[in-house]
Amino acid sequence: MDNGDIEGGGSEDEFHTKQSGRKYRPVVAHDPAVLEMSSVPPGSSSQEKTNTNSDRLNDNTNGSEREHRLELFGFDSLVNILGLKSMTGEQVAAPSSPRGDGEDAPVTFDRDRPGHNDLKLGTLMGVFVPCLQNILGIIYYIRFSWIVGMAGIGESLVLVAFCGLCTFLTGISLSAIATNGAMKGGGPYYLIGRALGPEIGVSIGLCFFLGNAVAGALYVLGAVETFLNAFPAAGLFGEAITTFNGTEVAHPIQSPSSHDLQIYGIVVTILICFIVFGGVKMINRVAPAFLIPVLFSLFCIFIGIFLAKKDYPADGITGLSLESFKENWSSDYQFTNNAGIPDPEGKVYWNFNALVGLFFPAVTGIMAGSNRSASLKDTQRSIPIGTLAATLATTALYLVSVLLFGALATRDALLTDRLLTATVAWPFPAIIYVGIILSTLGAALQSMTGAPRLLAAIANDEILPVLNYFKVADGHEPHIATLFTAFICVGCVVIGNLDLITPTVTMFYLLCYAGVNLSCFLLDLLDAPSWRPRWKIHHWSLSLLGASLCIVIMFLISWSFTVVSLALASLIYYYVSIKGKAGDWGDGFKSAYFQLALRSLRSLGANQVHPKNWYPIPLVFCRPWGKLPENVPCHPKLADFANCMKKKGRGMSIFVSILDGDYHEHAEDAKAACKQLSTYIDYKCCEGVAEIVVAPNMSEGFRGIVQTMGLGNLKPNIVVMRYPEIWRRENLKEIPATFVGIINDCIVANKAVVIVKGLDEWPNEYQMQYGTIDLYWIVRDGGLMLLLSQLLRTKKSFENCKIQVFCIAEEDSDAEELKADVKKFLYDLRMQAEVIVISMKSWDVQIEGGSQQDEWSESFTPAQQRIAGYLAEMKRAAQGDENKLMADGKPVVVNEQQVEKFLYTTLKLNSTILRYSRMAAVVLVSLPPPPVHHPAYFYMEYMDLLVENVPRLLIVRGYRRDVVTLFT
Repeated sequence: MDNGDIEGGGSEDEFHTKQSGRKYRPVVAHDPAVLEMSSVPPGSSSQEKTNTNSDRLNDNTNGSEREHRLELFGFDSLVNILGLKSMTGEQVAAPSSPRGDGEDAPVTFDRDRPGHNDLKLGTLMGVFVPCLQNILGIIYYIRFSWIVGMAGIGESLVLVAFCGLCTFLTGISLSAIATNGAMKGGGPYYLIGRALGPEIGVSIGLCFFLGNAVAGALYVLGAVETFLNAFPAAGLFGEAITTFNGTEVAHPIQSPSSHDLQIYGIVVTILICFIVFGGVKMINRVAPAFLIPVLFSLFCIFIGIFLAKKDYPADGITGLSLESFKENWSSDYQFTNNAGIPDPEGKVYWNFNALVGLFFPAVTGIMAGSNRSASLKDTQRSIPIGTLAATLATTALYLVSVLLFGALATRDALLTDRLLTATVAWPFPAIIYVGIILSTLGAALQSMTGAPRLLAAIANDEILPVLNYFKVADGHEPHIATLFTAFICVGCVVIGNLDLITPTVTMFYLLCYAGVNLSCFLLDLLDAPSWRPRWKIHHWSLSLLGASLCIVIMFLISWSFTVVSLALASLIYYYVSIKGKAGDWGDGFKSAYFQLALRSLRSLGANQVHPKNWYPIPLVFCRPWGKLPENVPCHPKLADFANCMKKKGRGMSIFVSILDGDYHEHAEDAKAACKQLSTYIDYKCCEGVAEIVVAPNMSEGFRGIVQTMGLGNLKPNIVVMRYPEIWRRENLKEIPATFVGIINDCIVANKAVVIVKGLDEWPNEYQMQYGTIDLYWIVRDGGLMLLLSQLLRTKKSFENCKIQVFCIAEEDSDAEELKADVKKFLYDLRMQAEVIVISMKSWDVQIEGGSQQDEWSESFTPAQQRIAGYLAEMKRAAQGDENKLMADGKPVVVNEQQVEKFLYTTLKLNSTILRYSRMAAVVLVSLPPPPVHHPAYFYMEYMDLLVENVPRLLIVRGYRRDVVTLFT
C-alpha cells in the first residue's frame, strides 16, 4: 500500500513513515475514502468498509493495513458535513457515490432546497432596502408636515428622537438575538417564542400578525386617499367638506368621502390579494421597483424645498425662512375634525401623546430584514448592520425634515395642506402622487405577504389546534392564511378612518418590540452558556430601557388601547397555556427556573432544615412485589398516596424503579421505562419526577438510590413502598431478605420509612372516608406520624375523619400523667386529637387461658411452627453447629426466647389494634426495626402478625430529627 491515500493530520507537506514508507497527503473534501467513510452507518465493521473501498485505495496490502487511523473514534463520531448539517436540523441526503474508476468525482448534495433560496442576498438588498421600504411610508408624505405644524419644531424633534430611540434599542436587541443562532420562519415570533417560551411567543406573534394585517389596511387607505386627492373627479360621491382653519377668512377644504375610501380600498385590497396569491417569487421581483419612486420622490421634495419662495408654489409657502422657523418652534395643539382639519367645533383634540400614536408607524418596519433570514448570505452580519443602518438613516431623515418643514411654510399651511410634500415637490406634484401611491401599495403588498406567513409559521408549530387550518407544507403558499388576512384588511378598510387605525397598529407593533427587548433582556441577564451572539454591542440595561420605552409609549398613546391589547395578549397566553401543545424550546424562562433552582439549592446549604421549613420529599419505590398489568409502570394507588403526603399539592415526589441486569445492555430499556413512568405520573396528576436505575438486583439498586438520589437538602427524606402481602401466598422466598435489606438501608441512610399495607383499597380524592385516623405512637419518631395524620386530614377524602392517638405504656406506669403530657404536647403543636393511653401487661406475667388465648393461638402457633421449621433447615445446613447458622448469606444468632418474645409483642399489638380500631379509616403504627442477627424470614413473620386482619395500615418509622416544632 505504498501509494495508498490515507487521511493525514491536516499538514500541508507530505511525509513518510520510517517503518513502512507509507505516503500521506492532506485530505480533500472530495476524497473517495472520506466520502465513503461519511456514508458508513454506525456499527459497521472496519473490515466491511475496507472491503468495500478496496478497489478505490490501490489494494496492495492486507485488510488490516487498510484500517483508517480515525476508526478509534468510531464512524458515527467523525465530524463531517453531514453531521454538521444535522446539528442545525437541516434535512440532508447522503452523498452520491464516487465513480467506480477511482477518479475524484464531483460530489453533489441534494438538500431539497427551494429554487428561490439558491440566490442569496447581501446586506444592502437583503436587509437595508426592505427595512427602508417598510419604514418610509404614508405617514411621512401625508402626515409629517401636519405633525410639525401641530407639535411645533421643538416637540417634533423630541417626538422623532423618542420614537427613533425606541426602535434603535429594539434593533440592538434584535441584532443580538438574531446573531445567536440560525433563524427559521416566523420572524419576531420565532425569536420571542424561543426566548420567552411558546405561550408568550404565540400571544405576541398573533398580535404582531394582527398588526401587520391592520397595517396593510393603513397603507391601502393612504394610497386611496392620495389618489382621490390627486384626482378628485374619480370620487363616486364627490363630497366636499368645508371647514375653518382658525383664520379670519374661512377656507373651503375638500376631503375624500369616507364612502369613496371604503369602496376603492376594498377594490385595491382584493387586487393585492390576487397578487399575493401569485406567490412570493413574483413579489420579490417587483418589490425593488417600489423603492425607486420613493427615493426619487424624496429627492424631488428636497429640491422643491430649496427652490421654494414666498407664496410659491402655493399660498402659505415662505421658503426656508428663519421667521417661519421661529413661528413654528412652539406647539399649537387644537381641535380638529375626523379628517384632521383644524376645527374649533371638532371632536378630536390632539396632544403630544396622540401624535406619538400617529407618528410611530413611520418608524416601524425594522423586522423586514429578519423576516428574510432564509434568503441572506450571512444573517450574523447582515441583520445587525442592515437593520440599524436603516433605522439611523430614516431617523436622520425625519430630524432633518422637521427642521426643513418648520422653516418652509406658515403654521396654517402646515395644518391645512395635507399633501404639502406634493405642493412643494419639483418639478410638479404628480411625481409625489405617483411616489406615494406606489410606495404605499408596495408596503401594503409586503404586509399582506408577511402576515399570512407569520400566521402559517405559528400554525406549523402545532401549538394551537384551532390554527391547524392555516398550516402549510414546506414550499407551498399559505392561501388560507392569505384569505384570512385579506378579510381582516377589508374589515379595517371599511372603517375608512386613517387616524383611528394607526393607534391600533402602533399598539401591536409596540407589543412585539417590547417582546423582543424583554427576550434580549432575559437572555443577557441569565447569560447561559448557549448565549453567544456575534453582535457584541448589547447590554441587558439597554434592552430593559427599550422595553420600558415601548410600554411607556403604549400608555402615552392611549391607556384604553393599551389595556385592550394587553388583555388580548393575556387571553391568548391563557388559552395557549390551557389548550396548547407547547414543547420545550429551551426558552429563557426555563433557564431562569434552572438558575433560580441552583441558587435556591445553594442557599439551603447542607445543614438540616428547620422543622418549620420541613417538607416531605417522598421516594416512592415503584418496584412491585409481584407483577403489574401490562403498560402500568407503577401501582395506581401509590401516586394517590404520594399526593396525600403533600399539603395543598405543594412538594415533590420521586418515583423510582429498578431494572435487573447490566447497565450497558439495558440502558435504552431504562430510558423507555423512565419515559413511561413519567407519563404515568402526569396522568395521575402527581407532581413528581421519575427515575429508573439499572442494577444487578433490587437490593443493590435500592442501596445506590438511597445513597445518591437528590441534591443537598433536596434529597428524599421518606421512603414509601408497599407491604409485600403476597410473599407467602406466592412463595416468593427472596422477598424477606430484600424487604429487610431495604429497611436497614433506610435506617443507615437516615431516611424515614412509610410502608403501606392494603394499598389496593387506598381511596382516591373523590372517595369520602368516615371514622377515625388512629395513631399507635410507640416510639419517638420526631413527630412524623403526627404530621402525616395532619396531612391526611387536609385531603378531601379524609377531611371528615377525627384523629385518635394511642400511647402504649407499661401497666405500672402512670397512665394519667402520660395522657396529660401528650395532650399538652399536641396542644402546643396546634393539633386536635383525642389521646388514649393503653397499658400492656409485663412480659413476666403469663397469659391466662380463655377465649383470648384461643384467638391468639390461631395466629401465634402457625407462625411459631414455621419459624421452628426454618430454624431446623438452618441447623441441617450448618450440620447441627449453632455457631455456624447462616441465613441470606449472613451469619445469624437465634435466641429462641427472644424470638418468642417478639412474636408475642407483635401479636399483642395487633390484637390491640383490632380491638380499638376496627372502624378506623386508616391506622398508623410505629415500624419495629429488624432485630440484629435475626434471619429476614423471622422478621417477616413478626410483621405478618402485626398487620394481620388490619385492612388499611401505615407502618411508619421516623429518623433522627424533628419534623414538627412547638415554637413559632
